[in-house]
Amino acid sequence: MSTALHIGFIPLVDAAALIVAVDKGFAAAEGLDVTLAREVSWSNVRDKLNIGLFDAAHLLAPVAIASSLGVAHVKVPILAPFNLALNGNAITVSLALHAAILDELDGDRFDPMATARALARVVALRRKNGQEPLTFAMTFPFSTHNYQLRFWMAAGGVDPDEDVRLVVLPPPFMVDSLASGQVDGFCVGAPWNSVAVDRGVGHIVHFVSDILIRAAEKVLAVRQNWAERHPDTLAGLIRATQRAADFIEQADNRDEVVALLAQPERVGVDSDLIRRTLEGRLKVSPDGTMRESGNYLLVGREHASRPDPAQAAWLYAQMVRWGQAPFSGEALKMAMSVFRPDLYESALKTSAQPAAAGAIGAFTGPAFDPDDIAGYLQSFKVSRQAR
Repeated sequence: MSTALHIGFIPLVDAAALIVAVDKGFAAAEGLDVTLAREVSWSNVRDKLNIGLFDAAHLLAPVAIASSLGVAHVKVPILAPFNLALNGNAITVSLALHAAILDELDGDRFDPMATARALARVVALRRKNGQEPLTFAMTFPFSTHNYQLRFWMAAGGVDPDEDVRLVVLPPPFMVDSLASGQVDGFCVGAPWNSVAVDRGVGHIVHFVSDILIRAAEKVLAVRQNWAERHPDTLAGLIRATQRAADFIEQADNRDEVVALLAQPERVGVDSDLIRRTLEGRLKVSPDGTMRESGNYLLVGREHASRPDPAQAAWLYAQMVRWGQAPFSGEALKMAMSVFRPDLYESALKTSAQPAAAGAIGAFTGPAFDPDDIAGYLQSFKVSRQAR
């Protein structure tokens, strides 16, 4: 007899392992009858997971931490026993802002420090001319998109809380908002950056892998009390999702994976956009300029699916840096305990420690050390942290 599960997801390519686990029958092989519910906003996914309408969810990694800490919402302890993706986001700007950045650029257009400094000059010029601040969209306050956008801007001297406007938009609404001029740029996951480029309304300025070499993006999230009551079911879900991640990373399976994700009830965009995302080969400008990165989106390779508590520590440090949470050793410990490599290893009967564990690899600033977050945060000039 199969176990029925209801799992929420947002139409993004980094939900691929969940979608493939269900649609290829890997979940069924573990005795799981999974219904995937396509949602529009992260707040919907979080709330339905928290109150038990979802048994599990494709979730922003920082939301799992914020929920467990009870930051800015009800406190519901969440566990992340599987990492659905590393990286996969990009920063996209309007045609007008891209031209303005190039006008002020001193250096390589794909160097994030050069573009961040150019953005600072654009911001200063707009202020001098009495123009409205630029508006950038991200998907949620507790999101990698928010922290990656802020990290890039602040490196060039732009204060993201004082010099620009940051607004929250669901991923599927980003492109229309850019096309209509409601926002000047955004940070979002695939495929929506590519959709903006293909529509001729935006330029991809940076892959998030330009900003951070390895950044935990989405997790398979479950409530702690659910995990404690259903350990065998959770282990089966982890195995099915890992099998799917391995399937996705095999080039010979690319056509089948793309077809599954392109279905209207799944990601629901042109199959070529999905293919380019999975291959790390993106058109970054409407004129057809292409960029390739083997690090653009990691679904299962390079131990990407093993949850790394050091990544959780980095995300918590961003919450502290930007005034979303106070710093304490207890909160850090709790944040790191959200990512559960022990559950992952138990389900898969593996104990391999990846060589890249803890390697955030930011393009600027000191190397991240989870044992010295206070020192790490003191190195940044632009911050909202309470001193």
